[in-house]
Amino acid sequence: MVYRVLGIMSGSSLDGLDIAFTEFDDSGGKWSYAIKAASCYTYGDDWLQKLQEAKNLSAFDYLILHAEYGKYIGQQINRFIEANALHHQVQLVASHGHTIFHAPGKYMTAQLGDGATIAAETGINVVSGLRAIDVALGGQGAPIVPMGERLLWNDVDYFLNIGGIANVSCRKPGTFIAYDVCPANRVLNMLANLAGKAFDEDGDMAKKGSVDIDLLIKLNGLAYYRQPYPKSLANEFGTEVVYPMLLAAELPVEDMLRTYTEHIAEQVCGAFFDMELSNGKLLVTGGGAFNIFLIERLRALLQHLNIEIIIPENNIIQYKEAVVMGLLGILRWREENTVMSSVTGASRDSIGGAVWIGQEA
Repeated sequence: MVYRVLGIMSGSSLDGLDIAFTEFDDSGGKWSYAIKAASCYTYGDDWLQKLQEAKNLSAFDYLILHAEYGKYIGQQINRFIEANALHHQVQLVASHGHTIFHAPGKYMTAQLGDGATIAAETGINVVSGLRAIDVALGGQGAPIVPMGERLLWNDVDYFLNIGGIANVSCRKPGTFIAYDVCPANRVLNMLANLAGKAFDEDGDMAKKGSVDIDLLIKLNGLAYYRQPYPKSLANEFGTEVVYPMLLAAELPVEDMLRTYTEHIAEQVCGAFFDMELSNGKLLVTGGGAFNIFLIERLRALLQHLNIEIIIPENNIIQYKEAVVMGLLGILRWREENTVMSSVTGASRDSIGGAVWIGQEA
């Protein structure tokens, strides 16, 4: 069975709206995929400000923005379809939305981007709210990408996505384990902003800096890192806990970047120790895979575990999560599990997502 789906992802690093048009083939339970077109539509200053400040809105204004952002997503989908001549080819849209609130301990996670509005704007059937049922079942609601990793990348042992938050996942006999490791690109980008740059290209500024041992010890000592998995992070951990710690150290930007890069590398390596993993291939994706210096540090630390880092083609680095959202949309449409409780800690596996029928009857 062949499915042609648009997967939509907006990550915590606020790089933009990722859209991937992917053709999936299910042949006897074996999935394959081909990315036919993909783009990242960068947020303008207006939308950046709205997304950054959404958590401060009243309930009424938040819901207005929820609909407004849904309309924006729908407009970008229409733009993407027009630019790639995909009229009448998209069977389904699977939209992750943009996470604003994430409090699984209180059975709540909230992603902006109303699915009904997207369906109305595009005239295409939409799946949204992919995390909600897992959180309602007592799970972390994150990560949800491992279901796609399990079905699409059978030749890889371990996965690391370095986005706004870095998360790892792995196959273990009879199960799959994954969790959020630490804030990553969101914090690195905020530090680069202090030097007037959108991001630290190739990690060049970090490479010129020095590690501040006292600061590194404080960062590594944060309570989250001692919690057992399954566990997940809200964006605020990076922006309201970690970032102020870096500023309080009163270091040059290069030293803050160098110290935080080392922190990410050490926490990722620590995750592999905690899960008792070694001797395998690690697929690295997300914007951090382009950070040459960070990848150098990861290679240096992980070589002791005989873990080989694999950097895939750019389309997979950039759009893996959008591709997986597309697959999760298909699984929801087929009423098959989209989230694994072994990953999230929920009481059971679940079929996540609300379906909105955008097509006319």
